[in-house]
Amino acid sequence: MNSAVEFRDNISIVLCGEAGQGIQTVEILLTRFLKRFGYNFFSTKEYMSRIRGGSNSTEIRISSQRVSAYVDRIDLLIPLSREALTHLKPRISPETCIIGDPEKLTGTNGNNEYSFIEIPFSRLAEEVGGTLYANIIAVGVLSALLELDRSLIDENLVRFFSRKDPAIVEKNRSALVKGYDIGLGLSRAGTLRIAIDRDPDIESDIVINGAEAVGLGALAGGCSVITSYPMSPSTGVLTFLSQRTKEFDIIAEQAEDEISAINMALGASYAGARSMVTTSGGGFALMEEGVSLAGMLETPVVIHLAQRPGPATGLPTRTQQGDLEMALYSGHGDFPRIIFAPGTLDDAFCLTQQAFNFADEYQSPVFILTDQYLIDSYYNTPMPDLSGMRIDSHIVKTDADYQRYVFTRDGISPRGIPGFGDGLVVVDSDEHDEWGHITEDLKLRVSMVDKRLKKREAMMKTCIPPELIGDENAPVRIVCWGSPFPVIREAVGKCGDGFAILYFRQLYPLHHDTADMLTKAEHLAIIEGNATSQFGRLLKLETGIDIGRKLLKYNGLQFSVEEVCGFLESLR
Repeated sequence: MNSAVEFRDNISIVLCGEAGQGIQTVEILLTRFLKRFGYNFFSTKEYMSRIRGGSNSTEIRISSQRVSAYVDRIDLLIPLSREALTHLKPRISPETCIIGDPEKLTGTNGNNEYSFIEIPFSRLAEEVGGTLYANIIAVGVLSALLELDRSLIDENLVRFFSRKDPAIVEKNRSALVKGYDIGLGLSRAGTLRIAIDRDPDIESDIVINGAEAVGLGALAGGCSVITSYPMSPSTGVLTFLSQRTKEFDIIAEQAEDEISAINMALGASYAGARSMVTTSGGGFALMEEGVSLAGMLETPVVIHLAQRPGPATGLPTRTQQGDLEMALYSGHGDFPRIIFAPGTLDDAFCLTQQAFNFADEYQSPVFILTDQYLIDSYYNTPMPDLSGMRIDSHIVKTDADYQRYVFTRDGISPRGIPGFGDGLVVVDSDEHDEWGHITEDLKLRVSMVDKRLKKREAMMKTCIPPELIGDENAPVRIVCWGSPFPVIREAVGKCGDGFAILYFRQLYPLHHDTADMLTKAEHLAIIEGNATSQFGRLLKLETGIDIGRKLLKYNGLQFSVEEVCGFLESLR
């Protein structure tokens, strides 16, 4: 180490090691501590599709201001495996401070290109009980550098490992103490200091990730049944709600496959439940017949589709925004649907809550499009505003003459459920008459298709408009949707004047002001995480406007603030 290193205002900390080395444990423990001690933070991870080996990394940004976006920059790197430096080499700069085992740093500092602080994690871990404890030593080092209270950290550590054997808990405590003492020594000696202001305004914030935000939104929307066949990255929503079945009177069912999952959700919805399925691209491909069934039965269902790269198995643990067109065109035949795409944790909560009301009101499928990056990202965020939220139920009590598919002006028939009233609630996957009985009357067929499509006009009245962020007179408007939004927002803030963002939370149907908001800009550009600009093509189809300038990414990684800044500068 040639000179003292000090970080102020914000820091990007990255830990990297093999699968099985406990990198995720470090993330979970630190993110629990940071907000409690008044630090704004953002955390996300990238990991390979394997149980052991490979290289996984976690980025934790700590800032004096709110932060919710990924950066390529690494200020402080803790490599827990020899391969970590090779894996992260494109992100390491001369300003990166690396701390770790001397043997894991061998060969990287021959020309003094990087700053190093040697900490023998492996040897210290062996003294505790094995190399497995190196990750907890790292937690201790970072906790001391951030001036976190050791007794409270110890208390949380014991709680986190409470189900382990008492001897293992004590070894983890010992590892924490070793790391904390090292970090304290570095800070006191001035070798390495992290001096970031704490934020008193975040005391009432919550700390959640994307899966939890969607799950909480489902609870707020009155979800009473969730069905799924596990598939990353969507499984976190099923897990979250499964752990709360008794508290919120929810049925959580892991079906034998995705076809069963969506059909179970539709059956529950027919009976009056507010149903949800959670899946990812390959799983949703199997559900498409069920989407058509929902369209024909005019039965509400919320579909959470957590995107990952395809086709086929693709990159199962990576991220992409590649399933918009699949959600848009899924299912055979013509029938309406709604597609939401949250870009923040607050939006993930609010849009999921709204999805249940819209599904119930319009008796149609409603999609929530997320992706691996959003699902696995944590940060502190204000408690969502619950004051205007309500659970809107549109179920009616039937009489003896009840017709499930009676024609109405807006195409929405009063929805009855079995056992609530005197009527018989008949549904059929074949074309049917007003009573729900199968028919091959071709004139009636046309009337029924028109009836279902009329609901799109009603949906337009409650469309969520795109949000313009920044100067409405800025010469360049950046169109975006979903998880890249916070990254773009930070990049625009760094690049100065000249740019505004047009952020779409609802992708379909599009708000009637969309074309007007696009044409008011002197120049348009679009940023999305797929190879063909799927949303750009939808905008052209619906508005006739072709956005020529594009930043597209489809290598399985999320956008970074730096690469968006580079793209913005190229537009000047």
